[in-house]
Amino acid sequence: MGQLDGKVAIVTGSGRGIGREIALRLARDGAAVVVNDLDEAPGLETVEAVKAMGGRAVACNGDVTAKDFGERVVKTAVDTFGGCHVLVNNAGYTWDSVIQKMSDEQWYAIIDVHLTAPFRILRAFFDYLKPAVEAERREGRRIVRKIVNISSTSGVNGNAGQVNYSTGKAGVMGMTKALAKEWGRYDVTVNAVAFGYIQTRLTKPLQEGEGGTIDVQGRTVKVGVQAGRIAAMNQMIPLGRGGTPEEAAGSVYLFCSPDSDYVSGQTLVVNGGS
Repeated sequence: MGQLDGKVAIVTGSGRGIGREIALRLARDGAAVVVNDLDEAPGLETVEAVKAMGGRAVACNGDVTAKDFGERVVKTAVDTFGGCHVLVNNAGYTWDSVIQKMSDEQWYAIIDVHLTAPFRILRAFFDYLKPAVEAERREGRRIVRKIVNISSTSGVNGNAGQVNYSTGKAGVMGMTKALAKEWGRYDVTVNAVAFGYIQTRLTKPLQEGEGGTIDVQGRTVKVGVQAGRIAAMNQMIPLGRGGTPEEAAGSVYLFCSPDSDYVSGQTLVVNGGS
């Protein structure tokens, strides 16, 4: 018996990296998972990985910043699995520059994916949430639902060269606190996880991986971190290294499990002790 048996989870950005590991972790504990990625192939690969474990999963791929995505992903969960109990807003990327060189396009792209997209998804989720909770209460049932928003230490502390990303991730924490106050009456806990250095394709040394770029909606965006900076970060982290995606997923799972049913409005900083 898993702690999430009978539960349904949505995890955005779960085709790769941290999101994929979150989806696998939730599925391993019994949840049916709606997987999402901007690109079709990685999303389907995660679905197949869940099924190979004996779990249930379906893909709802596409751009989380699309205006209709919130309604589409919630409908996918309800139509396929009969409800939704866990929602992890994980999708995102970085597009860095100092402010004087940052274009409006850079600013809005990062704010849209990290702040506007979760807002729209959560707003769409409420259209399902309220009638579901009312029906459950008429039947004498109480179900605690879980929202986990992914933030960053850039949002907690700020980070040079990331005014767009830092602003978006700080906004995520404000959204989390406000929604915890709004949705507590519906037995929903709303928390955030703020990651420091986690070893993903977005934080690889610039000379590794796919040439230090990703493709987003036809844009070629530079990603990665200078090798010297990674060495400096590792030196400053008490645990001596960046976290793995599996470790990152474990911290998110804490807020998805029944063990956190009385924890809400909190931001857990996951940075190896720095």
